[in-house]
Amino acid sequence: MAWRGLHISRASRLTLSHRQLVVTQGADETQIALEDLAWVVLDTPEATVTSALLNACMEAGVAMIFSDPRHMPSGVLLPFHRHHRQAGVARAQLDASSALCNWLWRALVRAKIENQAAVLANSGAAAQRLRALAARVGPADPENIEAQAARFYWQKLFTGFTRDAEDDRRNAMLNYAYAVLRGGVARALVAAGLLPAIGMHHASALNPFNLADDVLEPFRPVADALVYRLSASGTQNTGALSWEDRRALAAVLLEPVDLGGETVTALVATETVAQGLVRAFEVGRAKDWILPRMP
Repeated sequence: MAWRGLHISRASRLTLSHRQLVVTQGADETQIALEDLAWVVLDTPEATVTSALLNACMEAGVAMIFSDPRHMPSGVLLPFHRHHRQAGVARAQLDASSALCNWLWRALVRAKIENQAAVLANSGAAAQRLRALAARVGPADPENIEAQAARFYWQKLFTGFTRDAEDDRRNAMLNYAYAVLRGGVARALVAAGLLPAIGMHHASALNPFNLADDVLEPFRPVADALVYRLSASGTQNTGALSWEDRRALAAVLLEPVDLGGETVTALVATETVAQGLVRAFEVGRAKDWILPRMP
């Protein structure tokens, strides 16, 4: 099972040799078994990748995440049609009733808010209001409890913070970590035979990752907790992301979560959650879907 991530931040040549990803940086050379890799972040414009390696990564199910000139993740390359039951899984997904999708969305929103409450509690802030809001979420979240919880959550987690402030370093950190998590979720969905463009709640005709954005929701607090730690308990708010920041954020998929009473990495959780979603679509029931919980 894949369990490693790779962050490339300086001039490199990435090639393939005997099912090994070979990273050459000047006179230095490192080899990593493809079967161990789950994702690669190319965080530099000075990295070159051979087509043979790209094809091998797709066959191995490795998500390749690319960054823009500002070092922010801008795209992900994923394998497609690799599941042995691709057509059957896709049919179950497409045939899912609106009622089922509403209950699945309820599960995602409740888990997200409960995880936000855990992040607040771990930071020393009061979390009772968030737990009460989580209990009020109904199918399809008609009261938009998610937005109510978000307003309270960001106010309590970070000082002097607004989520849309472009000059706030904490927002850049959150966006970076969310992008890596999104790539990991999309990788898991594709590996499970699901179509990432067909969402349960997100339904933009322009978004190829609607389902990934749905399933991402309970994982977001994993990134929030990491950013809280990296930003000195949420207080730093200026300056560009450093190399150390980006490297730490690229490892967000290795953060621990609780899944059904067992501590696993967020990476493992994405795979289990995707497989659980397939079962939910196939049996038409949401209540048995196990979602990640913050420790």
